Amino acid sequence: MRGFTLLELLVVVSIMAIATGGVAWSLRDPADQELAREAQRLAAVLESGRAQSRLQGTPVSWVAQTGGFRLEGLVVPQGRAPAWPLAARWLSPDISALETAGGNRLLLGPESILPPQAVVLVWRNQPERQVRVYSDGLRPFAVQGESR
Repeated sequence: MRGFTLLELLVVVSIMAIATGGVAWSLRDPADQELAREAQRLAAVLESGRAQSRLQGTPVSWVAQTGGFRLEGLVVPQGRAPAWPLAARWLSPDISALETAGGNRLLLGPESILPPQAVVLVWRNQPERQVRVYSDGLRPFAVQGESR
């Protein structure tokens, strides 16, 4: 006569299953997190470079290089520091950019409509871990889903 009903047991088991699923969902591989964070950072840099290019009316290019990237073509007024570094390293030495259709260079402006462009970031020792930073030429650069 004392004890739990079947309904009470089912409720407790479902709450435990939902909690376990939430914990498993939140535990991502650190490599995936770093790759996603670097892709978000790159999208922000590309959009900033695109805005500066339009503002200055000069062609600006993003160029991948060993261990990082650089922005070419930005005009920095005499005696002023650039708004952000003109060259940067990847957050992790295990991240690199794959060659894009245009080689290792993206044109960021000054035109308001550009051809579609993408950069694929890859985890060096595990090439199946990739994140794509893409723009169709009209919309801002955005991170597209990871592929494994």
